[in-house]
Amino acid sequence: MVRALISMILLGAVLLAAPAEAQDRRAVGEPSLPAQVCATLSPSTASAEGRWPEETGRLQSAIDHCSSGGAVRLVADAKGGRFLSGPLTMKSGVTLWIDRGATLSAVPDPRAYDTGARLCGSIAAKGNGCLPFITFKGTTGGGIVGDGEIDGLGGAVMVGHDETWWQMARRADKEGGKQNNPRLIQADRARDLTFYRITLRNAANFHVMLSEVEGATFWGVKIDTPADARNTDGIDPAASQDITIAHSSIRTGDDNIAIKAGKGATRHVSILDDHFYWGHGLSIGSETNAGVSDILVRNVTLDGTTSGLRIKSDVSRGGLVTRVRYEDVCLRDNQKPIDFDTRYDASARGLSIPVYEAISLHDVTGADGRLILRGHDPDHRLTVQFDGVRFGQGATWQVENAELFAGAGGVSPTPPGLTLTPAAGPAPDCAGRWAPFPE
Repeated sequence: MVRALISMILLGAVLLAAPAEAQDRRAVGEPSLPAQVCATLSPSTASAEGRWPEETGRLQSAIDHCSSGGAVRLVADAKGGRFLSGPLTMKSGVTLWIDRGATLSAVPDPRAYDTGARLCGSIAAKGNGCLPFITFKGTTGGGIVGDGEIDGLGGAVMVGHDETWWQMARRADKEGGKQNNPRLIQADRARDLTFYRITLRNAANFHVMLSEVEGATFWGVKIDTPADARNTDGIDPAASQDITIAHSSIRTGDDNIAIKAGKGATRHVSILDDHFYWGHGLSIGSETNAGVSDILVRNVTLDGTTSGLRIKSDVSRGGLVTRVRYEDVCLRDNQKPIDFDTRYDASARGLSIPVYEAISLHDVTGADGRLILRGHDPDHRLTVQFDGVRFGQGATWQVENAELFAGAGGVSPTPPGLTLTPAAGPAPDCAGRWAPFPE
């Protein structure tokens, strides 16, 4: 018998709302393409012939010699547009501009990403044995823009191996080890980054990982990777603040977005006007021990994700998740349209109790599926506020250790134990939002 501590409070037309600062504090608008170009490069014969160290050196030299405020522009020519490269390191204020028709491909050779431990391309006890393909470290300004592509070649057979990066990742899962695969883009202790109109495909591991980043804008970004590509998160802000992810489309083999807080708090994140397709959903966690707060999700569509709106943690890595506001959200074909669970790993041990409070859902529409609201215990209850929340009559609630509130729009179907059902309010018109992935 599911134990529930639930109360339903009608607040009239006004629901207790998350504060106005629950979002990116910057004034964020659509970026523009760079006005200054330091170098324009087309693919060399080294790329065509697989001599990736030469191409890597040429690209890295162009980045290193570009002045702050400028861009290195990659373009296609009559012979094609594929650049085959090893790891690249970005410079402060420098933008990598990849033109339509140009593709920057990550060489599928584990030796290129070796950190010195000779673990990249292997299964081991730890999974940090590879350099990222593109690194921003301690940089200010710059980013990656353009209508071209970055391809991680996660589905290509690794040099010197008989399996792909993704096949090795699936084998690691079966064998209980950690795959050592390179992330596509990693930003550490960086500031004011811009990712605009770029397409990211087929990462061997996470597509974009932000760690201790202050200020990053993703606008019009596409992330496209098969649904069975393990551990290929789309965008993961961790220990970061003032992040906007807007007008972007993401389908991938793991979390479409995962907001993490392992070694530092993540706060003031705006997720606006986005469309998610296959993947594990729009997630917070599982590392929340340093705290997640002030998150705004507005005008977002989740079409075919396994979980929809998700908060996940457990006692091994839990912390406070607060002031999270979901507005105007459409969900379809989700196994768990709402999945707020403090027991992500039921076997976890520890004293880091997850606490989710001040979570609000306004004008959220979904179909059938499991609706999970699971607080840790009666002393650490999950608190959620609903207003205009509608799911199909086949949707089922799993509620434990939760305190629920409702505004005039109410919630349907009614969670178990509620005796007061407010009048129905408006819900998002989702009919025009089921658009195919933009190819």
